[in-house]
Amino acid sequence: MTDPVIRPAREDELAAIGALISNSFDDLAADAYLVPVPADRERVMADFFTLETETAFKYGKVEVIDHPDGGYAAAAVWFDRVNELPTPDDYMDRLAALAGEHLERFGALGELFEKNHPTEQHWHLQFLAVRPSEQGHGLGGALMKRTHDELDAAGVPAYLEATNENNVRLYRRYGYEPMDPFEIYLPDGTPFYRMWRAV
Repeated sequence: MTDPVIRPAREDELAAIGALISNSFDDLAADAYLVPVPADRERVMADFFTLETETAFKYGKVEVIDHPDGGYAAAAVWFDRVNELPTPDDYMDRLAALAGEHLERFGALGELFEKNHPTEQHWHLQFLAVRPSEQGHGLGGALMKRTHDELDAAGVPAYLEATNENNVRLYRRYGYEPMDPFEIYLPDGTPFYRMWRAV
């Protein structure tokens, strides 16, 4: 099997990447908490993931693997937390507009992540999304390895919040270990799992 071709995303692709992430994450318990109305979920979450991806495009990096039939097979969204991460001026207005009646839930998510985010310098793997039909073929691992190699060379650790125990097992294979506290919870009890990749 040939190695997948990984390339930087272009700015005009970010909305489509947000849609890929939403589609890939549609069955996650956290998404169901954020948007309890199933008919609205994928659309609202796509707008949210696009907003986050646009921010990472400015203050981190977004990389993709193209799908041979068009669109993307996988994407990785990273934030540079070695340097200060500003909040874009229009972020909260855009979040309020896309979240609508669910804004309080998105606020709870942001508060949870902010309260539990490591203070050490690192890069943050915000989203690792693989098209459902392409899962299990090593694409997510290839995206991680590319950035991990760069971070290892620079002596920079990495951080992520895993969404379930299956993902925890996956990330362990790529050098991530549980932090203390490991589990953090949304108001409805949905967990995230904090993981750190040392150098």
